Amino acid sequence: MASFRSYLDRIATRLLYAWIRPRVFPGSLGELGLDAGRPVYYVLQEPRYSNLLVLREEVRRAGLPAGDGHFFLNRITTLAEPARARHRHPLVLERIVRASVEDPGHDVQLVPVTILWGRAPRSQQSLLKALFSETWGPTGHFRQAMAVLVHGRDAVVRFARPISTRELLGTEPEAVRAARKLARVLRVHFRRQRELAIGPDLSHRNTQVERLLAAPAVRQAIADEAATRGITLGEAQARARGFALEIPSDYSYGVARAFELFLEWLWNRLYDGIEVRQIEVLDSIAPGSGIIYLPCHRSHIDYLLLSFIIYRHGLTPPHVAAGINLNLPLVGPLLRRGGAFFIRRSFKGEPLYAAVFNEYLHLMISRGFPVEYFIEGTRSRSGRMLPPRTGILAMTLRSFLRDHGRPLVLVPVYIGYEKLLEGRSFVDELAGQAKRKESLRGLLATARSLRREFGKVHVGFGRPLSLADYLDRERPAWRSEPPPVAETWLRAATDGAAWELALRINEAAVITPVNLLALIMLAAPDGADDEATVRRMIEHYRALLRAAPYGSLTAFCDVAADQIIGHVIRLGEIERVVGSGALRVPAGGLPLLAYFRNNVLHLVALPSLLACLLVMEPRLASARAVAAIRRLLVLAREELFMNCTPEEVPGGVETVLNVLVDRRLVQRQDGVLLAPPPGSREHADLTMLAETMRVALGASLLKVALAPDAGAEGLSVPSTMSPSTSPPG
Repeated sequence: MASFRSYLDRIATRLLYAWIRPRVFPGSLGELGLDAGRPVYYVLQEPRYSNLLVLREEVRRAGLPAGDGHFFLNRITTLAEPARARHRHPLVLERIVRASVEDPGHDVQLVPVTILWGRAPRSQQSLLKALFSETWGPTGHFRQAMAVLVHGRDAVVRFARPISTRELLGTEPEAVRAARKLARVLRVHFRRQRELAIGPDLSHRNTQVERLLAAPAVRQAIADEAATRGITLGEAQARARGFALEIPSDYSYGVARAFELFLEWLWNRLYDGIEVRQIEVLDSIAPGSGIIYLPCHRSHIDYLLLSFIIYRHGLTPPHVAAGINLNLPLVGPLLRRGGAFFIRRSFKGEPLYAAVFNEYLHLMISRGFPVEYFIEGTRSRSGRMLPPRTGILAMTLRSFLRDHGRPLVLVPVYIGYEKLLEGRSFVDELAGQAKRKESLRGLLATARSLRREFGKVHVGFGRPLSLADYLDRERPAWRSEPPPVAETWLRAATDGAAWELALRINEAAVITPVNLLALIMLAAPDGADDEATVRRMIEHYRALLRAAPYGSLTAFCDVAADQIIGHVIRLGEIERVVGSGALRVPAGGLPLLAYFRNNVLHLVALPSLLACLLVMEPRLASARAVAAIRRLLVLAREELFMNCTPEEVPGGVETVLNVLVDRRLVQRQDGVLLAPPPGSREHADLTMLAETMRVALGASLLKVALAPDAGAEGLSVPSTMSPSTSPPG
């Protein structure tokens, strides 16, 4: 039997070396100084058959002693096993240690051999090579086979100088302690060799499970779980271990590099380009600070896009909170290795899960890993900013209050598309259809759209929010207080931070050609108008955005009208009516165009509100207009997350009025504002400008705001007048 196995090993070695060309270090293995008169054992880290064949062949080629045997330091395990079981010493090592302890004259030479398949992933230019480069994660049979196949010509075999068991163990009298010491030395050696090759271990899933389970809060939650559910402590601990395996990312350098190469190809195939603004704010964040990225949520590819941009900027890509619905076969493990950690939609009824997740988030934040999560919680189906969901943000504040030795900075990010991959499914959902459950089949179906053109993507980084500075403002004594017992102020602080971040996301918004045409075409009757009118409205909006911008970070498409129209026609969002000189929205395109209008509704709210008032009341005192807009902003700020305060209204109205007067859409006489005469071209243009907010708010609410005795407290949000539910046009 042994001879047959030896025969198979020789055949397998020949086949293997017909393909691979490993580089061996040191160049002359005679430098190892092995003593042929003493026992020699070769030590490999992972139990892989290919690595064993390489070891035997290189030992033979170098003329080294065949030795008394070999052993693998690690064994094939699963993370579901307890740490004690996973770290059990190999039987060969235990026999070696026992013999050395019992016989002071017995000395064994242990030669650690490191075998790596592939160079550091950052140097890989092939997606396949990057994907199967060396990682810190456990290597399965399939992955090992692919690594050999892909990196056979780029394998590295490194022999270390022999370790003398007698010198290392000395006169250690206990075999158990001696074995533990020897195993620790070997593990440290292999870890250092791997760090030199691929960088430090950033994998949470491999290193954090036991730490999570050992945390005091989690141990208490396990005890409570056992008492509440009437189960044993072991059963409760098993549930906690399941959660600890379900949540964490399993970051891999190779997969991150593969993602970069794949995404570069994908963006070039899908989009005309990615416009990134204000990314320089990241360079102003002090080194050593923790960073939390908080983008708005428009598409499933948001997190891939942002991670790609951050990686290309030379910064560490963040670990991203992804919905558990994305943990699909094949896709989920790949996302996890790219830095995603998974979170359930609700923690209700699962206090143990909440405790494990809270501890995991704290570990990441306290150790300085960048994190990304969507403050809206879910993708916006309406196109506008959704009310923040403060669950993870509250956990972030708790983590910082618990350990604030490292500064923590929250970075808001705006993401705007000119065309959505999920556009059709959004339209179906708005029409009343149930949300389609994510599946591998659905993902493959979406891949068919890769041949279509999706315009440009616009990413704007907003003003960072230092969490320490924010707490200094909201709770000056927070540093001297124990971790929050008074939940009231913490909830208020969390809500305030969420509101501030939503405002800062909207400040970084961009008006794209699609956004601009959506504002115009949805204000036209039946989504159609002559091209000359559309061109005039483009110029009106351009003048307003240039002279009366929403904020210093707001950007818009400052190109010629014919370029804007041609671009949106090419994307299929509008079309020309042959022979009529008119433009129209294609059949079925109104709901999706309304989505893009809602993206930027807050940027044009002030001029549109003013136009609304003048269309309703053609002769209006300036002071009365300011008072009415101030009342309306109580609603608009809550609905649209606008940064304009009541105190800033008079100045903002004055700036907008100056533009409208210059454009002949408004006249001023002795403190009275006059609308153009009905039937004039200017009156038609003013009406189109007004239509955007008139549809959003409703005529009845505008009349209330104009009433002489109206008060801000009397304004409320009718459920049918929200921008998210208003009919297009």
